[in-house]
Amino acid sequence: MAITLSSWNVNGIRSACEKEGFNWFYNSDYDVIGFQETKADPSQIPEKVKNKEGYDGFFCSSTVKKGYSGTAVFSKIKPLSIELELPDDEFKGEGRIVHLEFEKFHFFNGYFPNGGAAILDENEKPTGEFKRVPYKMAFFESFFKYAQELRKDKPIVVCGDFNIAHKPIDLARPKSNEKNTGFLPLEREFLDRFTAAGYIDTFRHVNGDVKDIYSWWSYKAFARAKNVGWRIDYFFVSEELKDKILDARIETDVLGSDHCPVTLVLDL
Repeated sequence: MAITLSSWNVNGIRSACEKEGFNWFYNSDYDVIGFQETKADPSQIPEKVKNKEGYDGFFCSSTVKKGYSGTAVFSKIKPLSIELELPDDEFKGEGRIVHLEFEKFHFFNGYFPNGGAAILDENEKPTGEFKRVPYKMAFFESFFKYAQELRKDKPIVVCGDFNIAHKPIDLARPKSNEKNTGFLPLEREFLDRFTAAGYIDTFRHVNGDVKDIYSWWSYKAFARAKNVGWRIDYFFVSEELKDKILDARIETDVLGSDHCPVTLVLDL
């Protein structure tokens, strides 16, 4: 049986759902759809979104700051269990993880932290460090440890906005971003370790080293029109599912956010 899973950072679900591009969601019959950066709690999400026919909705909202972060999953498949946030108390409150256990795999939808603003020196010049990079990397470590524990039971599927472009091919201007968060060596090194541990970047697995395909574009300087983007949205699967990957694609034609959906098809 083939199942289709998709992931989209909507950058504010209340505004996104009023845009023409959101018809992608209204018309979709994918089996599982994960959203990131919803910036809303369930009471603020319009009924036409929250109660999509044929789907159960699961929502993880920020409790530390309203209108911030947030994730949601819509699923036609009934989960065996539902978990919101990571188990580690240090990383609860920002609404970044929805974890559903299905019969044949654990599914994570994550809005992983970004590195935050640059730290400035006494002369207001960038120091090369970023305020939230330590938190970001600690969050990744906590997630990785937890995924490895769960993986002993059944395979892992994780999707979402990772806020990291893994390799130079994954962004339009790698040289000019070597000192920017999202492409820092220690951020990229995490994805090196993650993939070395047997987590497969499904888009690269299916499409190889295809160039100039991205999932996020800045709203500035007509970046999307010029295709000056970053590939920071992923589907990873643990290698036990390698032979189950049928397709993985980036739906660059879908508008409505500064990100576009990424989609995975598995034969389960």
